[in-house]
Amino acid sequence: MSHEEHKREARKTIRVSVVTASDSRGEAEDASGAFLRAALLDAGHALVSYRVVKDEPEAIHAALSEALAGGAEAVLVNGGTGVSHRDQTYEVVAGLLEKRLDGFGELFRMLSYEQIGSAAMLSRAVAGIWHGCALFSMPGSPAAVRLAWEKLIAPELPHLLREMEKHAKWSP
Repeated sequence: MSHEEHKREARKTIRVSVVTASDSRGEAEDASGAFLRAALLDAGHALVSYRVVKDEPEAIHAALSEALAGGAEAVLVNGGTGVSHRDQTYEVVAGLLEKRLDGFGELFRMLSYEQIGSAAMLSRAVAGIWHGCALFSMPGSPAAVRLAWEKLIAPELPHLLREMEKHAKWSP
């Protein structure tokens, strides 16, 4: 069966949570989280939850655990993927992943390079699977979030869930 056939057979509605990790943005200032919520609803997916948390390991882990407990099949995390001392999202997300989707980070940086040049190498975008949930972590800028959603996540999310469900038994 071809890749396109797999995509056609995939479910069209995925239960998705959005988590914004930021020390400087609240819900009112969270343009990236607002974009993700609107984009996933426009794509026909269901928004399970949305949270803005401080870029602190305990807060990020708690938000991810709550999303999973709430029935999320995918979690989109934005913010905290840079290299500053406060950027801790990557360590939390990467440490949870049971299976990594290395291509997500690689492709994200390649596409970012086309837009912003060599600064793209500073991004620590990462994705994978955690307890049967697809977990994507991307930078928090609106341009980066739009790029990740439009070019990588939206086109493949249903296909990814189909593949996860087809062969795997994940334990919570």
